[in-house]
Amino acid sequence: MKYGVNTFIWSEEFSEASLALLPRLKEAGFDGVQVPLFRPGQFPAAAVRRGFAENDLECSVCALFVDGQSLISDDASARAVAKQHIQDTIRVAAEAGASFVGGPLYCPVGYLPGRRRTSDEWNWAIEGYQSAGPTLAAYGVTLGIEPINRFETFFLNTAADAKALCDAVADPNVGILFDTFHANIEEKNIGDAFRLMGRHLRHIHSCENDRGIPGNGHFAWDEMFSALRDMHYDGWLTIESFGFVGQLSAAVCIWRDIERDPESIAFEGVQFLKRKAASY
Repeated sequence: MKYGVNTFIWSEEFSEASLALLPRLKEAGFDGVQVPLFRPGQFPAAAVRRGFAENDLECSVCALFVDGQSLISDDASARAVAKQHIQDTIRVAAEAGASFVGGPLYCPVGYLPGRRRTSDEWNWAIEGYQSAGPTLAAYGVTLGIEPINRFETFFLNTAADAKALCDAVADPNVGILFDTFHANIEEKNIGDAFRLMGRHLRHIHSCENDRGIPGNGHFAWDEMFSALRDMHYDGWLTIESFGFVGQLSAAVCIWRDIERDPESIAFEGVQFLKRKAASY
């Protein structure tokens, strides 16, 4: 198992100044760090690659549509913009040394049209992910599609739907980023949800039910680790929470400090995850 942390605990974006965090995160026992990459043209890929190499940490990327892009728009030209954005994100992530890009890259977080998704939207998403296939293969990157809860998107909420989408895309470099915070809301049984995803599971956001310190809430960690043992999963467990006030924290409805010290989510959380994984 490999242990990571998303830098959303500290800031909304990752810049060259954020590289100062890396020695502390290495010392705390993390194997890697996940960084937000929202605007490929503004991301300091070369500096990030150097900084991660100097600290012997692996880099992964989380990505969102923050400028209104949508892979499921009914406007073909808008879908083309979204497709290009995904391909640019993959390229820049690879330049930064990352081999994984994950997130809800289908429509903006918080977009709720007041209806269920349509078959056209489903098919547009499939087409969009398939169009990214050659870029993923060329750069050696895996794309993880993230289902998120019903209050943040109408399009993809469950492990079952994420699996169905990956089955339809049928690209070996397209899988699932699964977030336990969202799963705690949407899944009937946590262990069954993990087992259902099977080979499509590529990365886990290991978050408590309130996005606080892992192990301090009521998420079904035993169900998850039992399933991961059965699946022989040996990939990433990445802690994600939000310790800043900004546009993204509002989009994901963070209206208070989840813990007295946001950093404790990372530093206490990784020790819990390591202890729990060792018991299985």
